[in-house]
Amino acid sequence: MPGRTIADLWFDPACPYTWTTSRWLLEVAKVRPVEVRWHVMSLSVLNEGRDDDPEGDPDGYLWVPVRICTAVREKYGPEALGRLYTAMWTVARGDGDWLGELHAALAAAGLPPELAEVGMSTEYDEAVRASHAEGIGLVGEHVGTPIIAATGPDGRRVAFFGPVISRIPVGEEAGRLWDGTLLVAGVPGFHELKGAPHAEPQLDLPG
Repeated sequence: MPGRTIADLWFDPACPYTWTTSRWLLEVAKVRPVEVRWHVMSLSVLNEGRDDDPEGDPDGYLWVPVRICTAVREKYGPEALGRLYTAMWTVARGDGDWLGELHAALAAAGLPPELAEVGMSTEYDEAVRASHAEGIGLVGEHVGTPIIAATGPDGRRVAFFGPVISRIPVGEEAGRLWDGTLLVAGVPGFHELKGAPHAEPQLDLPG
């Protein structure tokens, strides 16, 4: 729509801080002319070849949800991917376990539950890597998930990692954080801004 900013979000569905950022972005869309578009990136791909394992995933379990998410986007589009991502962290989360039952998450998102089986295959790995490369190429290998690229009505694009937040701002607070993030990230020569050490993420909206 004319006058609307497109916010392309690349995310690994396993990261709880990415979840809080994604919910903030949906809150932003309620108070600013922003449309969110969903893309997949992969911490497993990002950390390939490293001597250490920052995610503590030697068996490669993080590939499972990323493959399923990619299959959904390839077959049903970005809006369906957004629905599945929401279901993964709500319907399937249970007692704090985000992964939960992926068949149930797919069903809750209106998608075929049997798509869960692609999580154990390599069928969509090339598509995972392509989507990851598109997102990480906007900022660089030194960052993680999420990556946001905001394209304004004038065509100007601002890409950045984060913001990393442990609670979900709502209303005008969400809008002000969006405004400030674009302002800072859009300054030529800007590279990094950090706050306090990470707190435990609060995965639900306030109230």
